[in-house]
Amino acid sequence: MDKNIPTVQLNNFKEEVKNGLTDSPKHLSSKYIYDKHGDLLFQKIMQLPEYYLTGCEYDIISKNTFALGELFRDRENGLDLIELGAGDGKKTKVLLKYMMENHFNFVYKPIDISENAIQQLSLNLANEMPILKVDAEVGEYFEVLARLKNFNKRKKVIMVLGSNIGNLLHPEAIDFLTRLQNVMLPEDLLFMGFDQKKNPQTILDAYNDSTKVTEAFSKNILARINRELEGNFDLDKFLHWETYNPETGTAKSFLVAKEAMNLNIKQLQLNVHFDAWETIHVEISQKYNDDTVKWMSEQSGLEVVNQFTDALGYYKNYVFKKS
Repeated sequence: MDKNIPTVQLNNFKEEVKNGLTDSPKHLSSKYIYDKHGDLLFQKIMQLPEYYLTGCEYDIISKNTFALGELFRDRENGLDLIELGAGDGKKTKVLLKYMMENHFNFVYKPIDISENAIQQLSLNLANEMPILKVDAEVGEYFEVLARLKNFNKRKKVIMVLGSNIGNLLHPEAIDFLTRLQNVMLPEDLLFMGFDQKKNPQTILDAYNDSTKVTEAFSKNILARINRELEGNFDLDKFLHWETYNPETGTAKSFLVAKEAMNLNIKQLQLNVHFDAWETIHVEISQKYNDDTVKWMSEQSGLEVVNQFTDALGYYKNYVFKKS
């Protein structure tokens, strides 16, 4: 067991693993894929030619930096730029550089569930932009949202990039958007990325690369259970499998047991049986169109005030305010 993991986070991990592996069908939360090793694997995924999402969103922000910066700017009181799921900050740095060069009065608050990601981002920003005011925080979205209500003295811009909203089914996504809306003031903005519906094969390829980096990424959640909870999963006995339903726009990632087996997780005092070809659902990646985004925003008390897309039309970033 890793002694460096915060107790609350470890207890949450234990509870969710136990609930997920005793449920039927079995499931595990994709947020637990992200640790130091998982972060490195995701860095590799973002560089894969099949994984178009990062490049498309970087293209959007790079080509619309002025428009976005001036939309965010508050010349009188300044602003708080709050990013949920900040990761390595590659795309955000484009905006940060523009805001620094044009003398914005702002604080950048990156938030991520991965302590490793936040530490690396904070170090990188300290080296690259030493005068930037950074107030980083480790935590889950829903934990942090309650604290965002305290950011009420001046304009705030909340960013959720990387189509992180896609990890939630529509009812959960609407709940998440509603909670964001509840902490927003009339002048606040929400800037969020949504991967768009497209050729189904393009989507399948993005999550099932030929080099099997995505497979290693998905299996990292089993590696964490082995390391942190003293499990005995044999990763080679599980197959990474991706599906996509073009009607609903839902891509799902599964780990599939290649044979029947009995496993033990010592820290949970839990024995887990798998039938041959039984699945663990590990991730959802929802795809959208304008009508779905408009419906979700209306259900959440938000309205779309602007949108930006890449050259291929694969991806869109929407700007919302309270309706």
